[in-house]
Amino acid sequence: MSWLTISPDSHFSIANIPFGIISTSSDATKRPAIAIGDYALDLKAFARAGGFSASPEIQKHQDVFSAETLNNFAALGRAFHRTVREYLQSILSVDTKNSQVLKDNDQLRQSALLKRADVQNHLPLSIGDYTDFYAGKNHAYNVGVLFRGPDNALQPNYTHLPVAYHGRASSVVVSGTPLRRPWGQILKDPKAEPKIPTLAPCERLDLELEMGMFICRENTLGSPIPIDDAEEYIFGYVLMNDWSARDIQAWEYIPLGPFTAKNLGTAISAWVVLADALDGSRTAGIPNDTTLLPYLQEKKKDNCLDIQLEVDVTTAKGNTTTISKSNSKNLLWSWSQMIAHHTITGCNLRPGDLLGSGTITGDQPGSEGSILEQTKGGKVSVQLQGGEERKFFQDGDTVTIRGWAGKEGALIGFGEVSGTIQPALPLF
Repeated sequence: MSWLTISPDSHFSIANIPFGIISTSSDATKRPAIAIGDYALDLKAFARAGGFSASPEIQKHQDVFSAETLNNFAALGRAFHRTVREYLQSILSVDTKNSQVLKDNDQLRQSALLKRADVQNHLPLSIGDYTDFYAGKNHAYNVGVLFRGPDNALQPNYTHLPVAYHGRASSVVVSGTPLRRPWGQILKDPKAEPKIPTLAPCERLDLELEMGMFICRENTLGSPIPIDDAEEYIFGYVLMNDWSARDIQAWEYIPLGPFTAKNLGTAISAWVVLADALDGSRTAGIPNDTTLLPYLQEKKKDNCLDIQLEVDVTTAKGNTTTISKSNSKNLLWSWSQMIAHHTITGCNLRPGDLLGSGTITGDQPGSEGSILEQTKGGKVSVQLQGGEERKFFQDGDTVTIRGWAGKEGALIGFGEVSGTIQPALPLF
């Protein structure tokens, strides 16, 4: 319980304490903050006014809360993240032993405790590299069936290693950023000979329901990260929508995989939920019956997270429909396995690197993480409120992803990641 008034259904309970980067109309400087209930605690103002005075250990490093990203904070490691989170929970607790710090400090409450509705969120970390995995087995199978049939849906390597591709870090954007419909090469008639593409706006624009994970530690180039150590490299998690231009992708992806169909924009939620906050939400993922090579073998059976996920579509007419309900446990590969495989060659990860899970689809109708799956490749329509329907997204549609774990009164959520589709620019 907190001395702040927090609704029991708030995703930003005192059990959470997610970190982000904010600015305000009165101060455009980007700075770290945490979300708590309907408030954002400005950590720059909090630190400068002696908010960390009850913790000499945090005070030594409090300059990280004056930075414009969370990279420096992340780089201090899991133990320090834990110390800061627990300290802030103690300051905000109803029975805090340090009420003079904030609870009874009217001046600091006025300057540092801001209404979340009044702050602007920014990308929480500076992203040097972005890797998108393909760990959602149900999605991989469904898409494989569409293109190769059920007998060859999964490629032979799929259960032996976490498949991934390197994405474009520069086009990762924070929730609320609109998406411009992309142009690209499209093969209008795949059966025609010769196969000649057309330059046109994407007609098969899709989402990918994903989780994202930020790295907090660097490994030396040439030194793989052992799977048993991998969790110490995890800073925290966000929601992710990897926007995808399916018709552009279909023409370009052979033989090297996704390119312009994926670099148009990847949206993430603004608040990073620390790894420690989700320790109580561990669960088993999708079983893998393949005998794995030793570097991918985990001791933990509960190696995934139990996070409820939902996708809404709001049309230009104002009709909102929940089109998917899934769970982040629908992954074949864990985050530790992704890290271990990413670095087995000696690839050096760095604080701020972003890893995506791949599309998270459940095993029931209505749990698909993409429109491509729901519409069977555009063959059937998704029925929306108000009599509208979609085979793929149209201009003016807003796609919103939400996610949370825990129980009422102690919910651990991410806020949301949303974006509205804008018409393609007139190039000619």
